[in-house]
Amino acid sequence: MFQSLIDDFHLCFVKNERWHYLWNGLGVTLEVALTAIALGLVIGFFIAIIRSSHDKYGRFPVLNALAKVYLTIIRGTPMVVQLLICYFIIMKSLDKVAVAILAFGINSGAYQAEILRAGIMSIDPGQMEAGRALGLGYWKTMLKIILPQAIRNVLPALGNEFIVLMKDTSIVGYIALCDLAKGGDIIRSQTYSVYTPYLTVAAIYLILVMTFTWLLGKLERHLRNTGADVVHNDS
Repeated sequence: MFQSLIDDFHLCFVKNERWHYLWNGLGVTLEVALTAIALGLVIGFFIAIIRSSHDKYGRFPVLNALAKVYLTIIRGTPMVVQLLICYFIIMKSLDKVAVAILAFGINSGAYQAEILRAGIMSIDPGQMEAGRALGLGYWKTMLKIILPQAIRNVLPALGNEFIVLMKDTSIVGYIALCDLAKGGDIIRSQTYSVYTPYLTVAAIYLILVMTFTWLLGKLERHLRNTGADVVHNDS
């Protein structure tokens, strides 16, 4: 039994250096996930500010209407369909990695926007009034006083969104992009071994999720200990 596992491991990863499929795929997975989450955060910031400003103060009615259309379309259609539309219709001239980053970033931006909007709406309106009383403009008050507190409040939800996005990148094989999951599938197709490559891929994803969860926990504790001082200094 043990010898059989060793032979299977050798066949799947050592022979013909097939481990490169997983190593290179891991790089693609991390590149797409990290860049897309950053893009989604930028999109989410702007959408959240527009939506919360409209809800609280009646500002930006046109932009708010456009934002609601964006949120409805993105959250109402499957991610894999959005990826295929981006690759075959909208962005067919771009590199596959760039298409994946943009597709996942646009998708994640819709979910991050609603998470951030909830965080902004939870902040006492007096914070905005205090910032304006200090002579800060609307946008500066939002960026320096409101958003830091909102992010601290919704950080667990943002972290969960990143973990979900990282796992969702496993569908980029639909556009023939060799990520971690696709690398495991290529090894399976060449060796006809099912258990070893797929279980290894699952283990790698689990390690990634556990690592990012641990890092998120450390960041939460840091912000919990220092967040009040940071907001005070910025204000």
